[in-house]
Amino acid sequence: MCAKKQPAVGLSIDPAARKEKAISVLRDAFEQKLKEATQQGYDLPEGALVVDEIPADAAFKKTVEIAKTLYDQIMESGRFALDVPSRSSSNIIYDENNDLLLLGDKMNRKWFHSLTSVEDMTQLIKILEIVNQLLEKRIHATKREVFYNDVNLFKEQVNSDNCIEDLSTVLNTIRNSTNIVASAMGKAVGRLRIRDQRDIIDLEAMGSGGWAITPFLDNVEIIESDAEFVLVIEKDAAAMRLSEAKWWKDYPCIIISGRGAADIATRMFLKKINKVLNIPTFCLVDSDPYGHYIYSIYLRGSKKLSYESPFLATPNIHLLGVLTRDLDSYNVPKECRIPMNKTDITRCQQMLAESFVQKNTRWVADLELMMKIKEKAEIQSLSAHGFEYLTEEYLPSKIATADWI
Repeated sequence: MCAKKQPAVGLSIDPAARKEKAISVLRDAFEQKLKEATQQGYDLPEGALVVDEIPADAAFKKTVEIAKTLYDQIMESGRFALDVPSRSSSNIIYDENNDLLLLGDKMNRKWFHSLTSVEDMTQLIKILEIVNQLLEKRIHATKREVFYNDVNLFKEQVNSDNCIEDLSTVLNTIRNSTNIVASAMGKAVGRLRIRDQRDIIDLEAMGSGGWAITPFLDNVEIIESDAEFVLVIEKDAAAMRLSEAKWWKDYPCIIISGRGAADIATRMFLKKINKVLNIPTFCLVDSDPYGHYIYSIYLRGSKKLSYESPFLATPNIHLLGVLTRDLDSYNVPKECRIPMNKTDITRCQQMLAESFVQKNTRWVADLELMMKIKEKAEIQSLSAHGFEYLTEEYLPSKIATADWI
């Protein structure tokens, strides 16, 4: 068990003064964000695959056009093929101007004429059929439901998942526009009111459990908010601590819990809030290489879904903590720290090798310090100073001192 230690020397002991300072810092950050704000959307570099978020009727029309093209090929030659954007790592572009990982425009031609390609092409055409039906009926299906639609054909869900992503790139749209969604894990609470179809939902009145983020985000509309910032938290336990304390009342914010790895619905909901409200956004993760990796997914997208990065990534999100330097600054006891293993070290080295990390000197410094001390710690390690330390000391002090990456 971690022994309770004294907090770091020099932290403000006046909660009212610290709160006032924190709000002042946030408002300054908000003003700066408005000055730096650019047009909605991105000016993507040459060679990047451009996709759009399109309505159901437009997506349905595209599926019909593809089916007709394949039919015409069959009638003309008895053979058909489909050009599919390559999603290999060699076709991923880092867009430094927008701080995004993007998919390049390199194509692979898939033929339906050999034993090695027939199965792949048949699976892809089956997904085309399913998406066409979903869009025509204006209903949604989860990726798991799609797999069970034809288990004998897909064999494993990874095969149907890959075809779903391939078809999205062929349609030049995001996956949500195909009406195929992934199960959502995140939740949100705080100063925000939304409309979900005909229902008005006040996220301040959702109790300590918060609002479960829906994967059907095309039905969700941001109505109003007086939040000063958004706080995204990796661990659900830490989010529960803030929710129980109704932390957003003293520090006007919207709290989002990704409950571990950032799922697509959580990232898309964060992007929607960021785009509509245009307020500072912060991330709180464990002090370990995987926490930094989760932050990077929120920041610039993932390689797997690089074609959707403009619709999922939040390039102006800041890493608030728990930083490696915080372990000493906030006197996290040694017995609460965990030695890094080989997997942690490898992940840290991979992060340091990323070009988007290298251009951020403060991020590099924190990761290099992690490599030096080879220690990690969870957000919950801060509770060694008391269960209310996270809400009453750590977060207010981090914000008041603008101590983020």
